[in-house]
Amino acid sequence: MSRDDQLEHFAREVVDCGFQLHRDIGPRLLESVYEVLLFRLLEGRGLRIARQVPIAISYQGVVIDNAFKADLLVEDRLLIELKSTEKHEPVHAKQVTTYLRLMKLPLGLLINFGMPTFKEGIRRIANDYHSGWTHE
Repeated sequence: MSRDDQLEHFAREVVDCGFQLHRDIGPRLLESVYEVLLFRLLEGRGLRIARQVPIAISYQGVVIDNAFKADLLVEDRLLIELKSTEKHEPVHAKQVTTYLRLMKLPLGLLINFGMPTFKEGIRRIANDYHSGWTHE
């Protein structure tokens, strides 16, 4: 399986688990609840997941090790950022784009569990990655 195929497999697993979670417990709980539960669901599928991953930034010799924190990182390749708000805000996608760039990752999923349906709440954000389906 190619690296792109693996990445797409990881993304499908996340989407499936996120959909299951949204269906079973519903929208608008705290982000931290969805983070722990999605972590456990993905871990149960045999994926290596990290929570609250520190993101460093370096500028002119100054390094800030914990400048940001990513909610979930799947197999060191797929960034997952979770929200639980009533609508998508442009800043959320910009946040994911920034994290992808700083971490040099190709793909991220922004999942907003505050939306009425899971489909309304998921966005795929690429960082110089063109395989698979695209976001809005």
